[in-house]
Amino acid sequence: MEPLIGMGVLALMGAAATIAGASEDLESDVGSQSNPNSQVQLAPQMMYPHRIFNKAISGEPPSNALIAAVGGASASVLMSAYSMSVVFAIAVGALIAAGIHGTYATTAYLGRSASQKRFRQPIYLDMVRSHVPVMMGFAYITTFCILVVSYLMTSVLAHPFPLTLLAFIWGITIGAVGSSTGDVHYGAEREFQNVEFGSGLNAANSGNIVRKAECGLRNGIDNSWFCAKFGGPLTGLAFGMVVFLSGWITTIFDPSMGANIGWLAIVAGLAIILILVLGNRRLEVFARKQYGPYKEDEEVTA
Repeated sequence: MEPLIGMGVLALMGAAATIAGASEDLESDVGSQSNPNSQVQLAPQMMYPHRIFNKAISGEPPSNALIAAVGGASASVLMSAYSMSVVFAIAVGALIAAGIHGTYATTAYLGRSASQKRFRQPIYLDMVRSHVPVMMGFAYITTFCILVVSYLMTSVLAHPFPLTLLAFIWGITIGAVGSSTGDVHYGAEREFQNVEFGSGLNAANSGNIVRKAECGLRNGIDNSWFCAKFGGPLTGLAFGMVVFLSGWITTIFDPSMGANIGWLAIVAGLAIILILVLGNRRLEVFARKQYGPYKEDEEVTA
């Protein structure tokens, strides 16, 4: 394959992956499936009822792997058995996956809220009507983009794995990226704005999440509005880099051209990792020097 064609395909894959990463993170914020969801689950037990949609039935990696694999399997069947065009097959596959995702989200929210009746946590049916369609929309975008990436890998880059398996792997990957990258901006910074930044989560504050929004009571869509400024785009950038850079080294240094070229691909991959580690370290040191150390309690140091 011509290098220019390969780079063009990689650029398209990176763009699709960036959109998928942003939509995946925002979907998890709407449904509170991110890492801090344990505090949302704990809040009613600590006598803090809330209106935040909580649907976490698993971590983000298994959840996204499920919908991506369902979408990939559906698209593969439509293309092979019914000779449907690629665009329509991917669109229909993503739609089926979004429907299944919405079903799981609804049953998870209703089941969890019902189990917390003893703690006086209400079931808000308006939350189901307002949040589930939004989560299905984000899930559709995420699945569609993952299927685009997987199809390009199989059809253009001649990857040996089938479409469904690639979608499953990328689903796990995007869930892991969203769970580790995007949630940083959704954790203590959003749920515990009533405590000093950097103070950590004291046991006495467990479950005492911020329940009031800028206007009215806070819900999952408020979280998504907040995270769309930073957490979502950052997740998209991280996942886009993973997809683009992982394909870049094997496109520039194609292992099929010889063993020596394959070793160059490995060296290039290690060099990219080293550059990212050093860049992250310099950014961390810069941030610490800019903002300085945390204030010490004068009574303790006195």
